[in-house]
Amino acid sequence: MFKLRTKFSPTMNIPKEINRYCPKCKTHTLQKVSLYKAGKRRGSAIGERRHEEDKKGYGGQKFPKLAKPAKTTKKQTLILSCPQCKKKFNKKGIRLRKLELVAA
Repeated sequence: MFKLRTKFSPTMNIPKEINRYCPKCKTHTLQKVSLYKAGKRRGSAIGERRHEEDKKGYGGQKFPKLAKPAKTTKKQTLILSCPQCKKKFNKKGIRLRKLELVAA
């Protein structure tokens, strides 16, 4: 049998504000942290229209459906925004099940 680990937590806590260097201001500022969310898909975009056209009529999918997805989690991207110059920076995230922003 296998032993169940009790200290394992699938979530990772990140503070809502991080003191970080801003390359635009050239100073250290307390930057606000938020999670990146994908925008709304535009149905009138050329790629979207082309894909819909290819799916029309007889036949199956344009691309074969994956039987088993390769990854079980997504990489979470963080957005850091400087309060002085209002510049936003994307920070490449790490692969996690869940990321939580907590007040520090």
